[in-house]
Amino acid sequence: MADLFDSLRPRREVITEGVTLLRGFADSAQAFVLMQQIAAEAPFRNQRTPGGHVIRVATTNAGDLGWTSGPSGYRYRPDDPETGQPWPAIPDALMDVATRAAEAGGFDGYRPNACLINRYEPGLKLGSHQDKNERDFRWPVVTLSLGVPATFQLFGSARGGTPVNIGLEDGDMLVMGGAARMAYHGVKTLKEGQHPPTGNKRYSLTFRVA
Repeated sequence: MADLFDSLRPRREVITEGVTLLRGFADSAQAFVLMQQIAAEAPFRNQRTPGGHVIRVATTNAGDLGWTSGPSGYRYRPDDPETGQPWPAIPDALMDVATRAAEAGGFDGYRPNACLINRYEPGLKLGSHQDKNERDFRWPVVTLSLGVPATFQLFGSARGGTPVNIGLEDGDMLVMGGAARMAYHGVKTLKEGQHPPTGNKRYSLTFRVA
């Protein structure tokens, strides 16, 4: 019955002003292969907060700029601090799906120059935070979810409170911009699960204009 009800869910759903969920929007198999190619060039790593704490969700980047964290703070930089080399380019197919998702969410002319990739393993979560290191908040953050299902939490203008819980499955995309661009958000603790070909992991590719 779960499959029946899933098939009845709208493919495009406006969650709140500025937030649009696009179910099954991306070719997840293709996206996973492209993500693996990025990670082969710029491997996943556990960064540290400015205070020295290990960030348990592993990350890598693609694009002209990559999000980094360290003693100097959170920032975007054009080179991988571990190699000194430029980050891998965002593959054309990923650029295309991010652009089309933004358009479906009401943001025409979107051209991201950064893609932060997070890798979640069972038991990991992402606490409530704002995406505020970018230069131009007129553009949305577009997320592509791959692998094990996760629950995205949308809090609003305050860090805490009762969130709107949004289920994200393999190939789903979420557009967050406009009135919701600076909303606090996070990801609930990832439950044990299996999904070919990601195994027990979930990946999020978040496209930004940095």
